[in-house]
Amino acid sequence: MSVAADREPSTARAEGTPVRAEATTAGPAGRTSGTPHADRAVGAVGAVGAVGAVGRGPGTADPSSTAALLDRFRPLFAGIAEGAVDREQQRRLPFREVAALKEAGFGALRVPVEYGGSGAALRQLFSLLTELATADSNLTQLWRGHFAYVEGLLLQPPSAHRDRWLFDIAAGAMIGNASSELTGTSLRDIRTALTETDGRDGALTLTGSKYYSTGSLYADWIAGSAVRDGECVGYAVRATAAGVERVDDWDGFGQRLTGSGTTHFTDVRVDPAHVRTYSPDAPSHVHGFFQLVLVAALAGVARAAARDAADFVLPRTRSYITATTALPREDPQVLQVVGEVAGRAFAAEAVVLAAADALDAAVGLLRADPAGVRLAGDGPGTRPATCTAAADRSATGPDTAARAAVDAAEVAVNQAQLVAVEQSLRAATDLFEIGGASATEAGRALDRHWRNARTIASHNPAVYKARSVGHWLVHGEREPVP
Repeated sequence: MSVAADREPSTARAEGTPVRAEATTAGPAGRTSGTPHADRAVGAVGAVGAVGAVGRGPGTADPSSTAALLDRFRPLFAGIAEGAVDREQQRRLPFREVAALKEAGFGALRVPVEYGGSGAALRQLFSLLTELATADSNLTQLWRGHFAYVEGLLLQPPSAHRDRWLFDIAAGAMIGNASSELTGTSLRDIRTALTETDGRDGALTLTGSKYYSTGSLYADWIAGSAVRDGECVGYAVRATAAGVERVDDWDGFGQRLTGSGTTHFTDVRVDPAHVRTYSPDAPSHVHGFFQLVLVAALAGVARAAARDAADFVLPRTRSYITATTALPREDPQVLQVVGEVAGRAFAAEAVVLAAADALDAAVGLLRADPAGVRLAGDGPGTRPATCTAAADRSATGPDTAARAAVDAAEVAVNQAQLVAVEQSLRAATDLFEIGGASATEAGRALDRHWRNARTIASHNPAVYKARSVGHWLVHGEREPVP
């Protein structure tokens, strides 16, 4: 189905109300204050994200600190978590929840304070993305293209164009992603075209179809890649522009609410100011960033499995005749399973934050050399290899240190994925060891955790990530991109 006019993100934003944000508190695992053992969630599955208020001095309450950001968004995340099962069962797209996140400034987390954003570090952003995924992993993934776009903007040199984007994003604008096509054999094969118009205003025309347009159903702008005069470029167009059709046809068995459907562009007018060329030799952390968002979603799934395991066991009075205690909550074997699931969640979150630290280090070097390091394009996170030749990793020059840091960060992200894939899938499976047949009741929707984790993990097969890490360790360099 196409997105109806009355469901546009701008309409939802104007009419929507925050999702129980005013009266609910939550722990890191997404429990509301009325949920049993809410405080224990901090030690069990949320400690990594909860400790360490970056940038806070003694006696201060820095609004951009990790603790302040978590306190700001946890009530909203709790409301999102409360409706997750109903949305899953009804397949209700989370327009209202996305609108509430926009209103709360979630999309402006990385926008510098001087533009109206929070100025969050990458570690802080990924802590919040993991918590959001604990509430509903669909929400974290559908913001992926938006935050990658912001990262691209932050690497651009100061300009009026960049300033306008940052101010608009701080005001609530959301960017969706539309890059992938089914026209060739890989992501590099792009047929969507930008052509000159006959008019005198210099406008371009965009025509083509994109698939897996994650987040675009909810977005105000859509960014992607196209070919112009044989050259790969990035573009951005308004989601409601004439000739843009967003179709809700994503039918995966997991992550069903990410809006990852088809987007058709038919003679869409594009402002040349929103078109940028790619530079495949420029080092950029954005590809690693793009992948780490998915890893954060996996970590959130594991945390949700731990939360739901504890919530299932606590009130349960029925047990097996072979159990060692009358009540499951007192059964040491049941408690062992819950503890193991929580440990898997802890490990998954820990590797996300470790990889985020590596990306932060790379960004610091990229920004330190604005003349030699420049992201190519302000498109959908703009991995240069999307429709161009692979970057020359042997290049040297003033950006050598930054390039090395980017490579190390991508290896860290790959390693994090290897851990998070295994831990999230195991957590989502072991969850069922504590409940018997009643845990499979459709009304509980506990199966969504495995389906979501498996779908997220399938985006980038772990076997290729393992090979890449192995090549790095054995040869001391990134493997060549075919």
